[in-house]
Amino acid sequence: MQPNAPTPHPLRRVLLIAEFGALAVLLGSMAWFSSHTADGGTLQAAWLLIPAVASLVVFLSFIGLMYLRWVAAANDANRVRHTLIFALLALTLIGVWLYGIGKTWLSMQAG
Repeated sequence: MQPNAPTPHPLRRVLLIAEFGALAVLLGSMAWFSSHTADGGTLQAAWLLIPAVASLVVFLSFIGLMYLRWVAAANDANRVRHTLIFALLALTLIGVWLYGIGKTWLSMQAG
């Protein structure tokens, strides 16, 4: 680290660990699902909670890191603009996640 570099926010490390840990769980669950359904087997819907929760943790930790980078580090003159842009992006990301989970659930109920 450079001598004059600002110290990172204390939550940054926790959010990075949560994001990459959840990403590992998400990828592992997808590999496990594909190996168990390769022979034509089916999964119970409750098993899909694992990747759903993991993807939510990935999205929320990404949003938290985005907040630390854009809003918490912004100077006072730009804080309102950064907060507004952050809120729009965060709502969009959560909306995309909800849409994906909803479409997956509806497709499972139909099929």
